[in-house]
Amino acid sequence: MGASFIQLLIFGIAAGAANVLGGLILFPPGIHKNLKKLLRYILALGAGFMLSVVFIEVLPKVVEIWQKKENSLTAETLVYPMMLLLAGYLLTQFFEHTIAPHIHLGEEVHSDHLIPTRSAYTAVGGLLIHTFFDGVSIAAAAQVDFRVGLLVFLAILLHKFPEGFTIASMILAAGKGRKEVLIGTSLVGMTTLLGVLLFYFIGSNIGFTVAYALPLASGVTLYVAASDLIPEVNHHGGKNPFVSLAVFAGVALFFVLHFALHAALES
Repeated sequence: MGASFIQLLIFGIAAGAANVLGGLILFPPGIHKNLKKLLRYILALGAGFMLSVVFIEVLPKVVEIWQKKENSLTAETLVYPMMLLLAGYLLTQFFEHTIAPHIHLGEEVHSDHLIPTRSAYTAVGGLLIHTFFDGVSIAAAAQVDFRVGLLVFLAILLHKFPEGFTIASMILAAGKGRKEVLIGTSLVGMTTLLGVLLFYFIGSNIGFTVAYALPLASGVTLYVAASDLIPEVNHHGGKNPFVSLAVFAGVALFFVLHFALHAALES
């Protein structure tokens, strides 16, 4: 049985709120003054976590869904979801670097700023595509089966908090403050809710099921993690191995939460 509208609304609001909470966690007293020294580690942590979500949580689910959809698992069966994965990746490339060209961290900036303001805002703009498809994925899965929808929601929720953490770190790295962080994380969170609502009212009527939504969303996520955050981490990490190790720490954090979640669901 599929999820009700109220249940989907709760999923969307909770996922969006996690973005905001992830950003606001950067503001306890005493942390903000020393934050710029930690930003490169925060970016690396978020990148590792997001990569783990794609390869461990989302892509295996895509393969499973298409196997059931086509009643077989062959190379030909997987061509279509892999094309959708590529489409999601290229869609983000198009919006970040064609419609709104992205300024990389390697360019000259003010000494008080780790990254230029436009770089932070275009990165957030690219994330809007990703977070919109988060909402579409939640709604599509929940319309097939409530339990599947709940699992997809929890998987997405796992990376929402670090995602807000990463968004806030980029905005702060551009020299902005709490107000801009709240606006940025709220905007990104609301696009997830928008994705839930649009799929519920429109998507299911045109046949846009979870089989198509999940690979598209994972392509967008893969781009943000691998093509936006990792290059920035590598540039600012320089010869400091601990920055690179923070990426692995993000992966480790994902696995801790991943196994804890599955243990809780099975108990």
